[in-house]
Amino acid sequence: MVNSQARNGTKNKKTSPGFKRYLTFSTFIMNEQFDLLIDSYLANKVGIAPGFLSAALSAGLQQNIRHLQEKELMTAAGIGNERVKDADQKMRGDKIYWLDKTHDNPFENEFLQQAEDFISHLNRTCYAGINAYEFHYAVYEEGRFYKRHKDQFRNDSNRKYSLITYLNENWLEEDGGQLELYENDAVQHILPRSKTAVLFKSDETEHAVLEARRSRMSITGWLKRV
Repeated sequence: MVNSQARNGTKNKKTSPGFKRYLTFSTFIMNEQFDLLIDSYLANKVGIAPGFLSAALSAGLQQNIRHLQEKELMTAAGIGNERVKDADQKMRGDKIYWLDKTHDNPFENEFLQQAEDFISHLNRTCYAGINAYEFHYAVYEEGRFYKRHKDQFRNDSNRKYSLITYLNENWLEEDGGQLELYENDAVQHILPRSKTAVLFKSDETEHAVLEARRSRMSITGWLKRV
């Protein structure tokens, strides 16, 4: 079971009334975003929370991606659960790097802690039974895309929900790169704007990433039951 864990530095935790009020307010705001994501998913099969990340965390994660790019650590994404490389990137054109707490990166760890907090909230309010997760950074450079697909593998049903969080400042319609979602005969487009999170069922919702006209950054992940 994925449970919320104590944040780093709890041994030196501040105890002033002002700090406690700040924590209470921050928790309230975060739970509001969690509820917005869940409630909009229940209503529309696609959850959207425009303020899922704080501005500071979004900026820190963008900084991480730029550092990974400078070090040439991001690699072409695979297809399927055997990480088969799409050498010519005809199906998907993003480059990725997996998040891991062992990297000991403060922004990465803060994001993963928030993901765990959301999972705990989802399990508590919806009895979702999520007990694992995985996330990676994803960058689509100009001209790159991902064709229509589902996120769940044919021979592995562990992925239950897809959770995408966007890291792009001042993204406009003309920048392309929209997340395109298909539900029966309806098509929905979501701009990949900074701080926004999107939630949908991995085995149900077909989706695509339209061609980006400038570099497009996100964290893509899956909430799993193993």
